[in-house]
Amino acid sequence: MKKVFAICLLAGGLFVACGPSAEDKAKAEAAAQAQADSMMKAMEAEEAAAAAAAPADSTASHDAAGHEAGHDAGHKAGH
Repeated sequence: MKKVFAICLLAGGLFVACGPSAEDKAKAEAAAQAQADSMMKAMEAEEAAAAAAAPADSTASHDAAGHEAGHDAGHKAGH
């Protein structure tokens, strides 16, 4: 009977001791939230930079595409 009690006590102690404590869980959650916030800030900064550069890039590519399309159309019509 003493052996069964000792085994139960040991198993119960392992069950309680395994796994992160509430403090460890809170630290891990805070670290994950900080990393997510950092990633969001980086993404927002990247999007803002892309949005600032987009009007200049789209205008340049539109002008080049329009010129080439008109140029090709003129050649096809003349031939």
